[in-house]
Amino acid sequence: MNKATRKAVIAGNWKMNMTPSQATALINEMKPLVAGADCEVVLCVPFVDIPAAIEAAKGSNIRIGAENVHFKASGAYTGEIAADMLKELGVEYVVIGHSERRQYFGETDQTVNLRTLAALNAGLKPIVCVGETLEQRELGYTETLLKFQTKMALTNVTADQLKDVVIAYEPVWAIGTGVTATADQADEGNGFVRAAIAEAYGADVAEAVTVQYGGSMNAKNAAELVAKTNVDGGLIGGASLKAADFSVIVKAASEQK
Repeated sequence: MNKATRKAVIAGNWKMNMTPSQATALINEMKPLVAGADCEVVLCVPFVDIPAAIEAAKGSNIRIGAENVHFKASGAYTGEIAADMLKELGVEYVVIGHSERRQYFGETDQTVNLRTLAALNAGLKPIVCVGETLEQRELGYTETLLKFQTKMALTNVTADQLKDVVIAYEPVWAIGTGVTATADQADEGNGFVRAAIAEAYGADVAEAVTVQYGGSMNAKNAAELVAKTNVDGGLIGGASLKAADFSVIVKAASEQK
């Protein structure tokens, strides 16, 4: 990572885990372990946990995010949550286009873009996920796909708005499989994302964008991953549910320059 030009962000993605009381307990355990971190510390939690998480995180350096947002401000969309609803609760970040949302809930590159714009217009900071499947990688489409997904997600996003956007490269073949991309593969993928941003906005703008790695980063491999030039932190799954492991990742990012 390069903290001289961009912000390092370690964000936990709890997925469908933790009740509100469990969320409170975990955040209280985490707070002293990540205090004073030299990176942004974010926990993206299930909708029902948001009020409890925000209350538990008060006075700490932990920021709270959501795991999804709808692209409409209101309407007949049963079960969905609008950006203004999240903003009023005190949410700062929101994950958009995670591979599980794409795989199980019909997210497309177009809806990812619409959700990104809705989040930005409400004052939220999107963590936009892009990534390839194993089949796509084996066919040699990684670079083409990552650049396409990145540009699609950022359609109609201004260079000024881009300052509030985080991109998370998550190779789908390394999500929840126990398989982790090598540090070089992670750096290469993140580099493709940054190159796409440079093509659309210019190199100077691209150098300022935070690009996370989101493929099974954990306490054992975090230091090697965040040492890479294009890896500006991580979107952390299972390890974010364990205070000790998450704090090790935060420390690894904090120690990078």
